[in-house]
Amino acid sequence: MFYGEYQHTVDPKGRAIVPSKFREGLGEKFIITKGLDCCLFAYSLEEWTSLENKLKTLPFTDKDVRAFIRFFFSGAAECELDKQGRILIPQNLREYAGLEKDIYIIGVSSRVEIWDKTNWQKYNSDDNISADKIAEKMAMLGI
Repeated sequence: MFYGEYQHTVDPKGRAIVPSKFREGLGEKFIITKGLDCCLFAYSLEEWTSLENKLKTLPFTDKDVRAFIRFFFSGAAECELDKQGRILIPQNLREYAGLEKDIYIIGVSSRVEIWDKTNWQKYNSDDNISADKIAEKMAMLGI
């Protein structure tokens, strides 16, 4: 289980330190891909396999399913931690998420998300992310 919020930077070579609290859960090798809301998602190999198996059960005849699977898998890359606990984030993924220097790495239950600092701050200040509105939506879902 991943939780917490950590500030880091991406160096000029595209490397970022993975918080030590996340390294064990992700493993030495893990998958990073395009996420939703203009961030990156990182999954342990075990969690990635589980997610892949769930996505395989969706009807590939549905155009939206095919589009999502293309989006999700085409951006995927295997990352490996170096001796300093860093990963090299591929250029295409850095561009997708707008990662330039200052980033946030956050834990979200079964995955880790990597956000550009400005995007994370904007997302958190958005009126749609108020605690009251989230609580109302969750209540409608019976949670």
